[in-house]
Amino acid sequence: MIRRNYQKELEALINGLNGRRPTLLLHSCCAPCSSYCLRYLSGYFDITDMYYNPNITDREEYDKRSLELQRLIGIYNSERAREYGGASLPEELSIKYIEGEYEPGLFFSLVKGLEDVPEGGKRCYICYELRLRKAALTAREKGLEYFTTTLSISPLKNAVWINEIGERLSEEIGVKHLPSDFKKRDGFKISTELSARYGLYRQDYCGCVFSRRQENQLK
Repeated sequence: MIRRNYQKELEALINGLNGRRPTLLLHSCCAPCSSYCLRYLSGYFDITDMYYNPNITDREEYDKRSLELQRLIGIYNSERAREYGGASLPEELSIKYIEGEYEPGLFFSLVKGLEDVPEGGKRCYICYELRLRKAALTAREKGLEYFTTTLSISPLKNAVWINEIGERLSEEIGVKHLPSDFKKRDGFKISTELSARYGLYRQDYCGCVFSRRQENQLK
């Protein structure tokens, strides 16, 4: 089987836009992962950024990541406004923020019986699909052309699974999936540099209680 290069597929898609700026629903897991993705994609798409992460089982942690993402978006919109020489950006060029419901109960119900599966296994696959499905449905509801997620920027996340799920949901729900492997082209490295520049809160686990438990067992 030929291994697909999702970053090259994304670049080919962008080159084919010929200056057109489609609308995009970007699912974001946190500000650090979003830092590079938003900077990169906002050059080519009109972005609605959605924070939806029911896997984050501590409400205080969930809210902290939400507020940090909103702070980052505010920074980026202010920077771009200065580039355009005004106090604010045209509406279509501003990154919009929306937030889904906080549904940890849904996450727990979907991964029931998989609590002890090692990180990176079937439980994570289900978690990817939960968040991508919400992204695709929200994109369709809002009439946006594409959807994708920041998840592929992490070296710990399975980009093949993420894109396979996205493509399957695209056919099912009727919204185009934007291919991604954002860790490529030094994406992850750049995200750490941007996080340091803006003083972003960088969490040390994905958010679910099972991930935290396994991390503590390894210490």
